[in-house]
Amino acid sequence: MRHRIIGVLLVFTLMVASASIVMADENNEDTETGAADTEAEYGMSAAEIAAIEIPDYEQLTIDTELLNDRWYMEVTGEMTVHDAPNGNIIRSLDAGFNFMTALRRQDGWIEINRDEWVNEANLTSTNYIVSQFTGIFLPEDGLEVTPAWLLVNLYPSKIPGGNPVESNGLLYRYTLVHIYDTVTIDGWRWYQIGADKWVQQTNVSKIVPLEDIPEDVETEKWVGVDLYEQNVIVYEGDQAVFATLTSTGLPRWPTFEGTFNIYYRRVRDDMSWGTPGDDFYYLEEVPWTMYFDQGRALHGAYWHDGLGYRRSHGCVNLSITDAHWLYNWVAEDFDKLNSPDVEEGPAVYVYSTDDYIE
Repeated sequence: MRHRIIGVLLVFTLMVASASIVMADENNEDTETGAADTEAEYGMSAAEIAAIEIPDYEQLTIDTELLNDRWYMEVTGEMTVHDAPNGNIIRSLDAGFNFMTALRRQDGWIEINRDEWVNEANLTSTNYIVSQFTGIFLPEDGLEVTPAWLLVNLYPSKIPGGNPVESNGLLYRYTLVHIYDTVTIDGWRWYQIGADKWVQQTNVSKIVPLEDIPEDVETEKWVGVDLYEQNVIVYEGDQAVFATLTSTGLPRWPTFEGTFNIYYRRVRDDMSWGTPGDDFYYLEEVPWTMYFDQGRALHGAYWHDGLGYRRSHGCVNLSITDAHWLYNWVAEDFDKLNSPDVEEGPAVYVYSTDDYIE
């Protein structure tokens, strides 16, 4: 989870990324120090790329009923809860990053739980921000080229290190692309995603399955969480079966590296933590929650669509669709959807394929 300011920072980041798309001329002349020489040839040709067989990835189907089976509401400021519309105050909630699920509206009041009412001035409907992103199933015979998701809307450059070029076509956030070559310019990797189409590493999340099962992983089913690429890859033995984007902990509230095991599961669970006036949050009915490291969990997030960027209090945020699939994949090995107090579930291996540049 994250403080309200993180959502603002993400929007700012995306705005800056969009604003940086300066239209270059058709020759893509680039005066940036270290940019690739426009006379040189880089990467694979269109013919070479066309000869590569790209898998027909199966993607999880978006279930709009699942995404909207609750009425999600953001709380503004401090909130008092009453036993009826205009009734007695029965409790209060400190200001913070707070979200509720609601049942119904009546005379300017909203019932958030049975016989718990809040003035609708304190609540804003947020179902429109629920992420519709879904992950992909990976082919059994491996990957000939590396797939990746774009993290921002962008125009690819014609050369590594070059400026965005409008004639290269606008590509949208969450588009799945493939990386055909890599060139390093001024310490940054540039990826070729098509003939004369290059993007900087900060704009993508690469799907790179681990070649070996980590030494401490002792379960057949296990989950890999790559903090650097901000994605999750699900395994059965040494076979990568599913990949998706995530949002993990910010530096102040990190998702720790190491090998853990899912020990407690709930279809819906309330989460609260932090200090009022600083980093307090309260999140009601967090969907498809699986705890693996103290209070840190894999779970669906209905309060943001910022996947691919760090923004939580240490949890591993997923889209609701992906979290639902992962929860059921784990539950296949147990008798009940909700776990007992302690269980030994699949391993969760948290690692980083590179170091962040803060």
